Amino acid sequence: MKILGIVAEYNPFHNGHKLHIEQSKKVTGCEYVIAVMSGNFVQRGEPALIDKYSRTEMALKNGIDAVIELPVSFSTASAEYFAGYSVKILESLGIIDAICFGSEAGNLTPLAHFANFLTTESPAYKITLNNELDKGYSYPIARKNALANFIGESKISESP
Repeated sequence: MKILGIVAEYNPFHNGHKLHIEQSKKVTGCEYVIAVMSGNFVQRGEPALIDKYSRTEMALKNGIDAVIELPVSFSTASAEYFAGYSVKILESLGIIDAICFGSEAGNLTPLAHFANFLTTESPAYKITLNNELDKGYSYPIARKNALANFIGESKISESP
């Protein structure tokens, strides 16, 4: 028995999510799927469009076998905390054989490049980020602006 872990918001659940579940099971050969999902508040602190119980029900009717709620302190955090804590939850179960996630781009190369850059933030990047925050931008916008300064606006625009 192989078990797949998926990190999701399903806000709301749609056919693309269903396809993602089906393709992830096919690619990994997993029979069962456990999703770690945000609750009533999602990334960037917004309230979910649909309550967590309805989204859980949609997930369970479309290929997910169990849903674990991601604590709100992580579900409303930036992507690395959202994903990082979700993966920790899945790993802590001790039964997960594979983890899959979706991407609009379908290309991991730029995602890996950005992730590497952001996990090794240079002092110059941190100064640029703080300057953007001092201008009054929200954290996601300030981070995008600072990242564009180092990687280039066109590369950010091409990614999801």
